[in-house]
Amino acid sequence: MSTATTILALDGVFDTGLAAFQDTLATARDLAPPALRESLNSSVSSIRRATRTAHGLAIPTVRADALPTPGFVFVPALGAKTEEGIADALAHPDVKRAVELLRTWQANGATIAAACTGTFVLAETGLLDKQEAATSWWLAPFFRARYPSVALDDSRALVGNDRVVTAGAVLAHFDLALWFVRQRSPELADTVARYLMLDPRSPQATYAIPDHLRHADHLVMLFEKWARENLDTGFSLEQAAAFVGTSERTLSRRINMVLGRSPLSYFQSLRVERAAYLLRTTKLGMDEIAARTGYDNAATLRTLLRRKTGRTASEIRRTNHLGVQD
Repeated sequence: MSTATTILALDGVFDTGLAAFQDTLATARDLAPPALRESLNSSVSSIRRATRTAHGLAIPTVRADALPTPGFVFVPALGAKTEEGIADALAHPDVKRAVELLRTWQANGATIAAACTGTFVLAETGLLDKQEAATSWWLAPFFRARYPSVALDDSRALVGNDRVVTAGAVLAHFDLALWFVRQRSPELADTVARYLMLDPRSPQATYAIPDHLRHADHLVMLFEKWARENLDTGFSLEQAAAFVGTSERTLSRRINMVLGRSPLSYFQSLRVERAAYLLRTTKLGMDEIAARTGYDNAATLRTLLRRKTGRTASEIRRTNHLGVQD
């Protein structure tokens, strides 16, 4: 195994993902002290000789199967963005060959890292089985259904260990590249982040759109309807299951598959969402908002708001409906 780093760019690679890896590593190399520069070198490899990005830009690459086992491999996102498009892309012979190569490289000691839809390529290898992983939040239901053996945590921007590393949606490519730089020098990673104006990434859950996720499954839509109508009362899995028209076990299993959480956890998140909405759009006091969202007192609600949103009730109150501080 060599100490080289390669970016495995499959034909139709997502332009921003590829550029994020390249630009972050190039910036780090330019800013690094001489002793670190060689460790930040990277090449772009591909399965085929002529490779283009999703926007049709030709990119110079080396044939991946001609490389000795690299020490580190980045897999940027595929150009596909929908479930159907991703499924079609994963069935392509290039992906099948890439999966074989990634398995071989990892068996020979390489660390494999992927971001966004590139995590699906990594999951195809089986290397994520029984491992924690991240992926793009809006593809979490599809990912869970396709790879039930992976412990997916779609709320996090980056999940990894010393052999496999996964990152979330598009801009998490930068997080992944900075993670790589940080393993070599935390100080350099901080400097690169400043040069590129890369602020610490919020959890993906901050950006998730519940409306998008729940429409992935009719049963979850019905549960969400029941939950919103009962936010000011106590949670009852029995009542929720009766409303949806299924068993408690089936309801719990389906919600966990689609949303990656229990019915109670999702119910609680809807309560916090409603409380934050009332803070932003009304002049109701905290005690009244707590009562309308099923909490015994304002203190409990304040604690949950801070824990779930990372902001105090006062900070949320000052934020308008576009998420901008007044």
